[in-house]
Amino acid sequence: MNENKGTITFQGNPLTLVGTQPAVGDKAPAFRVQANDLSPYEFSPVSDKIRIIATAPSLDTAVCDTQTRKFNMEAANFGEGVEILTITMDLPFAQARWCGSAGVDRVVTLSDHLDASFGTAYGTLIKELRLLTRAVFVVDREGTIQHAQFVKEITEEPDYEAVLRCLKTLI
Repeated sequence: MNENKGTITFQGNPLTLVGTQPAVGDKAPAFRVQANDLSPYEFSPVSDKIRIIATAPSLDTAVCDTQTRKFNMEAANFGEGVEILTITMDLPFAQARWCGSAGVDRVVTLSDHLDASFGTAYGTLIKELRLLTRAVFVVDREGTIQHAQFVKEITEEPDYEAVLRCLKTLI
């Protein structure tokens, strides 16, 4: 398993990411996570929708809360042809509770807590914390990654404008 040491930090302290980090132009890896109702969610790279995949350490933190709410607001602007997924290590019950209290209804929250399938497939698993780092990927309908950002300092927000610019070129 690949390890990328020091590519991200938490409050300035370097951490290790486990897995293979895909880049723009790569085929998006398939993965299996859990939906909020505990059912399996199987991600297939090819879809009739463009997908934004955002990861975060935990929805119960201020930056992750802000990130997910912003993507939820943006989802209204793109219609049915775009799906926004937020993946964390939070338990599905916690994700459902958070979405209900935050009024998040357009972003699909998914949990990677069982086996870190997403985290290792996308190189977002933080070895020292067994959480996912903050990252955003845009996957086109053919399953190709068109945008990839690994946020260097996980206490900071992603570059929303870059994500939206990429998305607009694909719609």
